[in-house]
Amino acid sequence: MINKLSNIYKGAKIADNVTVEAFATIYGDVEIGSGSWIGPNAVIMDGARIGKNVKIFPGAVISGDPQDLKFQGEYTLTEIGDNTIIREYVTINKGTRAKEKTVVGKDCLIMSYCHIAHDCILNDRIIMGSYAGLAGEVEVDDFAIIGPGSLTHQFVRIGAHVMIQGGTKINKDVPPYSMSGRDPVSFTGINSIGLRRRGFDKDTIYAIQEVYRIIYQRGLNISDAIEFVDANLPASKERDEIIVFVRASKRGIIRGYFDGKEV
Repeated sequence: MINKLSNIYKGAKIADNVTVEAFATIYGDVEIGSGSWIGPNAVIMDGARIGKNVKIFPGAVISGDPQDLKFQGEYTLTEIGDNTIIREYVTINKGTRAKEKTVVGKDCLIMSYCHIAHDCILNDRIIMGSYAGLAGEVEVDDFAIIGPGSLTHQFVRIGAHVMIQGGTKINKDVPPYSMSGRDPVSFTGINSIGLRRRGFDKDTIYAIQEVYRIIYQRGLNISDAIEFVDANLPASKERDEIIVFVRASKRGIIRGYFDGKEV
């Protein structure tokens, strides 16, 4: 299962049924779970903790040093969850002292040439389109889809079940269940198609829409809109998740955009 032309450093912990192809390099402080596949010319550097059934395609570099001048060689990690697919030439940097690790969760698809910088935390079932980039300490919640060529500013948070248009420059937090795009980045509706595909019923989708109608179409500032939602709309998991997300936002959430005018 391990090609004799691969380069595996002493100390690497590789499960028995892992496949390592020719010219892959695996450093010593690496752990790889069962059923994983490491493609030709992939490089897995110190601090990588890779789960089960992970596929890492040719040319990817996992757990390289952070591209952060504050990094002083402190011991940090990169964690990759089970069943995640990392395509060609993806780069994922390890953490810094800030969070001590970079995390990509389970069942994610990271397409070719993506970059995930130091201390990013990606949860489960996330898709990143080719050439998308995340700067340091970005957080991405479950089921988010980040379109190809999108650029995300450091410290941004991207909520669960969002859909972000390809080529978007993301410099504000993107709240859960929403779609966003345009330049500057704007709210363009809720991700109703994605929600239906994941089993959300029409009443739940309508309730989410009502929350965002208040946030973006009532003419209220964001803080007042959230207070109105909290006081007037029935409590639900989805409503409460949006409220908590917006209240916790440090960068502020993306603005609305209707009929060519921001609101």
